[in-house]
Amino acid sequence: MRAFLRRLWPRTLLARVTLLVVLGMALAQLLTYAAIRHERGQTLMNLMLSGVERDIASSVAILDRLPADERAAWFPRLERPNYSFALEGAVDTPPPTAPALARFAEVVAQALQPFPVLAIGQIGQSDAVRMQLRLSDGSALYVLARRVPMPVADWVTWLLAAQLLVLALCAWAGMRLVTRPLARLAQAADRLGPDLRPSPVAEDGPAEVAQAARAFNAMQRRIAGTVQERMQILAAISHDLQTPITRMRLRVDLADELPDADKFRADLEAMRTLVQEGVGYAKTLQGIEEPLRRLDLDALLRSLVHDYADTGRPVTLTGEAGIALATRPQALRRILTNLVDNALKYGERAELAVRLEHDAVRIEVCDAGPGIPEDQLAAVLQPFYRLEASRNRETGGSGLGLAIAHQLALSLGGTLALRNRPEGGLCAGLRLPTSMTEHTP
Repeated sequence: MRAFLRRLWPRTLLARVTLLVVLGMALAQLLTYAAIRHERGQTLMNLMLSGVERDIASSVAILDRLPADERAAWFPRLERPNYSFALEGAVDTPPPTAPALARFAEVVAQALQPFPVLAIGQIGQSDAVRMQLRLSDGSALYVLARRVPMPVADWVTWLLAAQLLVLALCAWAGMRLVTRPLARLAQAADRLGPDLRPSPVAEDGPAEVAQAARAFNAMQRRIAGTVQERMQILAAISHDLQTPITRMRLRVDLADELPDADKFRADLEAMRTLVQEGVGYAKTLQGIEEPLRRLDLDALLRSLVHDYADTGRPVTLTGEAGIALATRPQALRRILTNLVDNALKYGERAELAVRLEHDAVRIEVCDAGPGIPEDQLAAVLQPFYRLEASRNRETGGSGLGLAIAHQLALSLGGTLALRNRPEGGLCAGLRLPTSMTEHTP
């Protein structure tokens, strides 16, 4: 039951607050309606208790003074909508139990004194009672007394419903005015992609909203400034390291008799690669200047596989997407290249598979390597994270290939996830949305 109610509960703040306000106003309207009905009932009771019992007593007194054979002829003259008389009948029902009707019967019976009331019974489920009296000549007289209802007019109900509708619309408009700036803030936060470029929000609206927008814009500028500063520091360090690395490489090449010269060259090459990949990763964080272009995804994948095949690398492709994809070609090619190189480095071969899902294109790059422990599949997408214990210790690497691919995938609006294959090996799944795609002829 709780799960069912949770599914019915609105998800947006606008819908939730509007629903609560409307329910509160509806409850208030119902209480108002109930108060009006209660007040009408009390007014009716007061009117009846202040006049009806005297009218009935006066009519009974007139009938008591008339000859017995003339009483029936006077009934039409004395009767009213809420009481009537009869000379024959019976009271074979129990007295009323409802408080209002019992009080009414009691007041009428008291007003009929000194004529004794022999019996009082309720007529069915109606607001009417039948009383048996004994007149002064000993004959019986039956009095049928009714509580005439005083219903609330239909226009009152419609008026309350119209008021509720107007208040509900006002509540929705008010909450819309409050939540719209929050929606703009959320959209701006979504637009703050991996490149961390600021997406300013209009600093207008109520004072609190404008203050929140200014704080959000300032936060974006601070984040962008911090990232830019770190990028510049990393670029400067890498630039400064290139010169000593080059000098050391030249000295090693000139010193032929230097012991372990090959090891020095390998270390220097690893340092140069690490610096270059660090700069490349920083550039992916800084943003991609490449414009969007529409390309044939299948043609791109076939070209990539042929390039590896020309160098004798075991790379295969299965499946077709059959679409033209609006994306950044160089960034997409960099992602696929990093994934294929990673598969070849650790898994001896790379198997590409592409398929079109209902709202995305999925490209998988699988290998036949040892895989990665399940609890570290997400960690290897972080920069400088190396998992040599579960891979080949001789392969080396900077731990930036998958991190760069992950950041580039986010910049393209896609996702990159890793999984282990049951038969062994690792699969890297790249998922790109098809919202900006069209089928090729």
